Order: sequence, then C-alpha cells, then structure tokens
Amino acid sequence: MGNIMKYKGYWAEIKYSDEDECFCGVIEGLKNTSISFEGETVKELKKDFKDAIDYYLEYCKQENKDPEKQCKGSLNVRLGVELHNKAKMKSIEKHISINELIKEAVTMYLKTN
Repeated sequence: MGNIMKYKGYWAEIKYSDEDECFCGVIEGLKNTSISFEGETVKELKKDFKDAIDYYLEYCKQENKDPEKQCKGSLNVRLGVELHNKAKMKSIEKHISINELIKEAVTMYLKTN
C-alpha cells in the first residue's frame, strides 16, 4: 500500500517536500480538525506522526469530545447513468440492494489487488 503510515486507526499518505527537504503528511478526511506532521528523517516523521495523533486524542479526552474518524462508513459514489443502471439491474437480479452490490464489488476488487 503506497506510502501510507498508520497509527491508532488513523492513516496518512507520506509525501516528500523538495522545497523544505523533509517528509510530511496530513491526516485526511477530518472535517473539523487538521493534523499534519513532518520530519527530516523517517524516524523523525514517525515520531511526529504518532505525537500528533496522541496529542489530538488527549485533547479530545480533555475536552470530552469524540475524536473524528477519517472514514465514516458511508460515501457518495458517482457512477454515471449507464453504469448506475447496470448496477441497479444486477442488484435486482441478485435480490440485493445496490449498496450491497457495490460493497461486494469493492471487496472483490480489494482482494485481487
């Protein structure tokens, strides 16, 4: 899985900034919070990543707030009219919801890639 760092249920894509000469990342998918981190070495990057998440979780605990999750478990998918119609017809054939059909398709895709 590419350049992805994971910790305590959070993940971020790691990038390199040639301008700043460091590695950096941002926890994406949080609507009300911005968590970024950086490091000149992989060791520094990992430490700053973990420290940033630990700080965020401790802050939420102190404020008695639920920490945001990156993925909520639901999303809008824009298929286009033709693909949407085909998916709906296939879901009817299989006697399942279109949501279940899409979940099956994504699950199968992730198993093969």
